[in-house]
Amino acid sequence: MAGNSFEGQFVTFSLDRQVFAVPVDVVREILDHDEPSRIPHGPSFLLGLKDVRGQGVPVIDLRLKLGMSKTVKTQDTRILVLDVPLAERTLPLGLVADKVFEVTSFPLDQVEPAPEIGVKWPSEYIAGVVRREDGFVVIVDLARLFAESERREVTDALPASMVA
Repeated sequence: MAGNSFEGQFVTFSLDRQVFAVPVDVVREILDHDEPSRIPHGPSFLLGLKDVRGQGVPVIDLRLKLGMSKTVKTQDTRILVLDVPLAERTLPLGLVADKVFEVTSFPLDQVEPAPEIGVKWPSEYIAGVVRREDGFVVIVDLARLFAESERREVTDALPASMVA
């Protein structure tokens, strides 16, 4: 990949003091945070459902999924509404972020593999990292964020009418 100047566009956001990124092409919209409708018997990281333009979208607290403390809502808290590409379909998903920063480009040849050690979260959820002057940006591997069993856990908690 060296010498390749392809760039990827990403939306950057923070959880705690760490900057994360997701590909811009999976971000449908960014919403102010309001409490989603709770779903009984869902996994702890599943906060509930949010109506996004007539579609029920499951909202997750990525901090809990990564083993961090629960999100504390502030005036900067946002929900990134994503269309996560999976092998069999696209999963609409709301991801709670402490703060959303910007759409930015990273040269793809500067995306390094996830470090095996030294990160606080499970590295299998990390697609790569990009070095910046102020630290690292962690690119989230959205498809791997949910193993098949967890996708089933989320979809099992949803009303049957919403699961296609």
